[in-house]
Amino acid sequence: MKLSNAFSFLQDLWLGITIAFLPTLKSILRNPMLLLSPSKISQLYMTNVWLVFGDGVDGNAKDAKDTLISPYASGVVLDIGAGHGHTVRYLDRARVSRYIALEPNALMHPHIRAQADDAGFHEADGTLIILSCGAEDTKAILSTLALASPTENNSQPSAAPVDTIVSILTLCTVPDPERTVANMVRDVLKPGGQFLMYEHVLSARSDVAWWQRFWAPLWSVGFDGCRMDRASDVLMRNLKLKDEDGKNVGAWREMRLWRKEGEDEENLFFHSIGRFIRI
Repeated sequence: MKLSNAFSFLQDLWLGITIAFLPTLKSILRNPMLLLSPSKISQLYMTNVWLVFGDGVDGNAKDAKDTLISPYASGVVLDIGAGHGHTVRYLDRARVSRYIALEPNALMHPHIRAQADDAGFHEADGTLIILSCGAEDTKAILSTLALASPTENNSQPSAAPVDTIVSILTLCTVPDPERTVANMVRDVLKPGGQFLMYEHVLSARSDVAWWQRFWAPLWSVGFDGCRMDRASDVLMRNLKLKDEDGKNVGAWREMRLWRKEGEDEENLFFHSIGRFIRI
């Protein structure tokens, strides 16, 4: 692997730090009590990062999203780690009945709301729901959706309520990703529903993977726990669910994984694109 590729990410790391550090520091100086809440400081920092990086990251992924989200997302769509809600730009309003944006950072919510409103999804009519919990909190997700979609006799629906889960550059930060994704697929995604992912992943090349593992702790500090060395594609491909007899079985009836067109194999942020249909 070329050393220039191995060190290329440092420019983005430095840019992110320099862009976000000063406004975050100003917020702390205005409200020193923030020092007692590291999680709020982290949210402030990432909000400042995403104000500059968000549209560019979306633009770099546009071709992939056009082939993944636009033709396939349908029904009730759950977008985990929604960020500024860029995913909603790629949804076909005629095929998607509700957009659920899962974003723990509430500072991002006004951006989600603006993007969704432009795309025809609104909180007022229930076609937009914004959740502040993490992907691991399936109980909160199900509780909110049950309240938003009562059955005719006012009882809460028990079946998994989501037709499509979308994960865009999110699994790299999800805590305990294998358990979190398995629980979400089992409890939230309907049988026959689909999971659409676009993620940077651990490279299959050993030399690139070595550098990813080497730099991962540093990158994680600068970008809110993001792991550049997480093999999310392998996790998804091998995901298991328990059947009625308690045995582990493959989660997918169908799956397709492909790479981002034209991407350099020596890229430390090598991307994988996948569509998975639940059993």
